[in-house]
Amino acid sequence: MPGKKAAKVARAANSFEVVTREWFAKYEPNWSANHANRIIRRLERDIFPWIGGKAIADITAPQLLESVQRIEKRGALETAHRALGNCGQVFRYAVATGRAERDPSGDLHGALPPVKGTHFASVTEPKRVAGVLRALDGYAGTLPVRCALRLAPLVFVRPGELRHAQWEDIDLDAAEWRYTVSKTDTLHIVPLCTQAIEILQELHPLTGRGRYVFPSARNPKGDRPMRDNAVLSAMRRMGIDKDEMSGHGFRAMARTILDEVLGFRPDYIEHQLAHAVRDPNGRAYNRTAHLPERKKMMQEWGDYLDTLKAGAEIIPINQSA
Repeated sequence: MPGKKAAKVARAANSFEVVTREWFAKYEPNWSANHANRIIRRLERDIFPWIGGKAIADITAPQLLESVQRIEKRGALETAHRALGNCGQVFRYAVATGRAERDPSGDLHGALPPVKGTHFASVTEPKRVAGVLRALDGYAGTLPVRCALRLAPLVFVRPGELRHAQWEDIDLDAAEWRYTVSKTDTLHIVPLCTQAIEILQELHPLTGRGRYVFPSARNPKGDRPMRDNAVLSAMRRMGIDKDEMSGHGFRAMARTILDEVLGFRPDYIEHQLAHAVRDPNGRAYNRTAHLPERKKMMQEWGDYLDTLKAGAEIIPINQSA
C-alpha cells in the first residue's frame, strides 16, 4: 500500500499540468508578455481540463489527439495546431528532464487538417529577386519611402520594426542598429553593411533631426512613423504584385538565399532574423552571439544583392557553381 501511495504522489508531481507550468516558468522570460499569455491561456482552456492531471509519461498519442481535436471541432483549427505544437514543446522538455520517455506529438503529424492560411508573398529565386531590386531602386517617390524600399531587403527586419526605426538606435560609426524586437520583447542587433550605411547617410540630412528614420509624410516634426502600408503601396505602384512580394517577403528571401546560395550557417541566419535560437545546451543565445560572423554575413548579403542588380551571372537555387 505505501508503495502505491508513493507512486500516486509521484504521478501527481509529474502530471502534464505540473510539468507544463515548470516549462512555462523556464521559458516565459524569453517571450513578450502577450505571447506568453496566449500560450498559457490556450493550455489552461483547451488542454489542462482533459489531460492536465495525467502523468506526463503515461499520455498517449490518441489521448493528445482527442484533446486537440476538441479545439478543431469548434472551428479553431489554427489554435488546435498551435496547442499541439505547445504540447510537443512540453513533452520534449519532459524527456530532457527525465519525466517522460518520448514525445507522442511526433506521432500526430498529419492528424490535423492543414491550415489554409495566406502566407506572406516572397520571391526567392535569384533571377526574380534581381528584377524586384531594380524596381525598388527605380522608385521615384519621396526620399524616405525610397530609402525604406532600398533598405528593407538589406536588413530584412519585420516591416513594423523598419517603420519604427529611430535615429537614436542607429550608430553609423559602429555600423549597427540596436532595438527591441516587437514580437519577443528582446534586444536585437542588426549589423549594417556599407550599402545600408550609404542609404541612411543619404536620408539623415532630411529626417535626422526627428525621432524616426522614416517619419510620416503628414508629420514634419518627425515624431510619428510612416504609415504601415507606405512601403507596400509603393511596391504595388511599381507593378510588384501582392502575390510576388510583401514587406515580410524580404525575410523569406534572405533566409532562403543566405542558406541555399551563400551557404551561411542556419543558426546565424535565424539569429539575424531575431528568431528564438538556442545553443546545444538549450540556452538562449544573447543578442551579441556570433556578431562578428553575422557582420560578415550581412556585408556579403549586401554585396550579393548588388551583383544581382548589376546583372552578374546568377547561380540558381539548389545548383552548384
